[in-house]
Amino acid sequence: MPTMKPSEIRKLSPAEIRKRVQEKKRELMELRFQASIGQLSQNHRIRETKREIARLLTILREKELGIR
Repeated sequence: MPTMKPSEIRKLSPAEIRKRVQEKKRELMELRFQASIGQLSQNHRIRETKREIARLLTILREKELGIR
């Protein structure tokens, strides 16, 4: 799944954002497991996934606080 832009994330409901966070956390766990057993050839995906989780959580918090 390609990285979503912040403007795309802002269009989602808080429930959808939470669902995406859970999916990304599961993906991150799988990537870390693959890295630990030496099967991960694209190490940059771990960093990208962590950043996307942070982006999702930031926008979710903005929605909770009523920002934007």
